[in-house]
Amino acid sequence: MKHLLYVVFFGILTQTVLAQELNVGIELRPRYEFRNGYKTLLDDTNDAASFVSQRSRLNLDFKYDKLTLVVRAQDVRVWGDVATNQSNAHNGMALFEGYAKYHLDSLWSFKVGRQVLSYDNQRILGEVNWAQQGRSHDAFLVSFTSNKKHALDIGLSVSSNAETLTKNAYAVNNYKSMQFLWYQYRFGTSKLSALFLNNGFEFENADLELETQYTQTFGAYYALKHNNWSGELSAYGQTGERNQTDIAAWYGAAALNYSVNNTWQFGLGGEYLSGTATNDTSGTNKSFNPLFGTNHKFNGFMDYFYVGNHANNVGLIDVYANFKFSKNKLTLSVAPHMFSSAETVYNGNEKMASYLGTEIDVVATYKLHKFISANLGYSQLFGSDTMEILKGGNAQRTQNWAWAMITVKPEVFSFKKDL
Repeated sequence: MKHLLYVVFFGILTQTVLAQELNVGIELRPRYEFRNGYKTLLDDTNDAASFVSQRSRLNLDFKYDKLTLVVRAQDVRVWGDVATNQSNAHNGMALFEGYAKYHLDSLWSFKVGRQVLSYDNQRILGEVNWAQQGRSHDAFLVSFTSNKKHALDIGLSVSSNAETLTKNAYAVNNYKSMQFLWYQYRFGTSKLSALFLNNGFEFENADLELETQYTQTFGAYYALKHNNWSGELSAYGQTGERNQTDIAAWYGAAALNYSVNNTWQFGLGGEYLSGTATNDTSGTNKSFNPLFGTNHKFNGFMDYFYVGNHANNVGLIDVYANFKFSKNKLTLSVAPHMFSSAETVYNGNEKMASYLGTEIDVVATYKLHKFISANLGYSQLFGSDTMEILKGGNAQRTQNWAWAMITVKPEVFSFKKDL
């Protein structure tokens, strides 16, 4: 009888654990923007732009035993980019994520398909959630976790234009191949991570032959929380070759935050991204590239640096502060940035001051509903003559940016069935 009870109990437990679970969610995110000097200085002949963009996503998550399947389809559009009676969208539906994850045992798992690669503070690899389209990779990922202290991810990806019978030039602005290794160790309230990322970019050489050159990004990230204090330290180097040019660049950052209480928080930080002086004749690219990071999160929300721009340039020194107020459903943040070039800028034979400008970002977030949040933002840039040399435009003109966004993200359906 005792053995029979064991069998019955094990059967019930097995049926409880081996359950099919399906979750369906929707995200709608329209955003209005007024761009009057966003990303670059406007000159006296340009007027400000304004528009509404929208992300619409359908999220499906299926789980059974050790298997997880995720499909996230999305439509990204600008209001009015097609006529009201047109049957198809300008960009159309796209697959943001579509992957399968399987746990081989309690330690090892693998994931294959289109997926987000997001690590640490997202400086090198991130989701780029601010961009309506986000960022995801077609990749194969092997993961190891142990005792919540050790975590290891090994990933790789290969890229092609399409299914072909012969070798063709890869025409997409993307890596031809990519491999990375990320390891994290957690101890106490701290975590230390190491990253090695190898990217291969294809180009046509002088003999009109296709070659792939590789760049390596490697470094470490450390994060600490202790009582009301939190801090981050990170350092990365870059080597290799791209477009037949040697690369020797590096990056360093530090940040310290203090929470006075649940309402007030403030912090200070700084970043250094190496650059190449405008009069450099060494033939070496010394400009650090943050590659696939969530770069909108860093260096000011007006995206003057490293958001599809400022690559292979004079680098950047960014000294910033942040102040945050949270009360009930409202969060208000203010973040001033002071920008300088990491390397020398020349205007002809004239050596320019390193100071590039100051930006002030203000963001308010209000939780309207369990599934609805509203955001308002305003940023002002005070550019310098040196910024004009790098960006063009007129630094004396008012340069600002304002935006308003609503995010509606409900879980519309959840189903679980014991097998």
